[in-house]
Parts: sequence; structure tokens; C-alpha cells
Amino acid sequence: MHGIPQRCAHRPLAGGLVVPYVTLIHDGHPAFGVLDANKANAAFRRRLCQICQHPLDERCFLLVRPADVIEGCSPEPALHPECLPYTAAHCPMLNGTATHYRRSPVLARHPAGRPCTDPSCPCPSRTTSEDHATRSGRPADRYDAWMIHTQNYLLVPRPDRPVMPAGISLGAPILRTRVLRTAHLTPDQQHLMDQFNALTGPDT
Repeated sequence: MHGIPQRCAHRPLAGGLVVPYVTLIHDGHPAFGVLDANKANAAFRRRLCQICQHPLDERCFLLVRPADVIEGCSPEPALHPECLPYTAAHCPMLNGTATHYRRSPVLARHPAGRPCTDPSCPCPSRTTSEDHATRSGRPADRYDAWMIHTQNYLLVPRPDRPVMPAGISLGAPILRTRVLRTAHLTPDQQHLMDQFNALTGPDT
């Protein structure tokens, strides 16, 4: 099992696991697997790693699903190459132990699932992105990691709110790919992934 990367030594722990920078904190508890939209936007714009919060270096990894390939962008902030193995090993969605996306605790729900009774709680204004809300409770997708040069890092604006990033463009040259978890693909998704695999070569 991968140990905690040195870059993450300053990050808080919960249950012995690093709490990623972009994780939604609700009532003092991390909601693993749910993005805090404000932190995610900060990571996108400042080119920060979604795990350790440090600036990205020369190369970074993007988390990519078949649906992201269709949309042309990765809806999550990038990761350092050093932070990816730890994340892939410990995140249930990436290591394959979770079969479905967790139901989002956003909009007045605690991570444990009980209702939030504090009317002053800021959780509704710090909820995850629309993409993550849409995934709530759905079967898990396939995940790949694509390495790109950070110099080719380009944000894609949201169509409905151009001032907000929808994610990181997948149009950059791909230096390396890695399959993090497999999942059932529709014929169209499989064809699309086969095309990209043919372009990028075998996983390394």
C-alpha cells in the first residue's frame, strides 16, 4: 500500500487517510468523494493539485472517464504524479472497491447521511459541482489517468456560466495513460476509448 506522499505531510488526516484539499468539509467532517466547489475552482484557476494543494509542476495527471472524453474536459482538478498513486490506492472509486458513487451529502445533509439542522450552515453555498451531483448514487465509471505537460493546461468554461471553469481541456497532447479502474462501457464509449488508446499507445 502506498504511504502518504511527502507533499501531503501538511494535510489533515481522517481515519488515517489524507483529506484532499478539494474535499467538502461539512460540520467539521470530510465528505470523501465530494468536491467543495469553491476549493475546486481555486485549484483550477491557480493550477493547484487537488490532493496536496501545492502548485502543479512540469507534468500533471488528469482523471478521465468516457463521459469526460465526450465533453472534452476533465471536471476535476489535476494531480501531481507523486500524489496519483496514493490517491489511486486509497480512493474507493479509483481502486474499484466502490461499485456506485456515494450519494452526495450536499444541500443540508451531513456526510453520515443525517439531516443538517443548522440553518446557518454554509454547506449549500459550498456544494460540489453539477457534474458530481449528477453522479450521485450512479454505478461507477471507468477511470483513466492522463499525463499532460502543465504548459498545455487549459480551462474549459461552463457554457451557462463562462466565468466558471467546467474542467481542464482534454485536447492537450497526452504523454502517458494509466487505467485506474475498469467498468462496463457502452459500445460508443468503448469505440471512443479504443480510438484514444490507439493514439496514445499502451499504458505505461
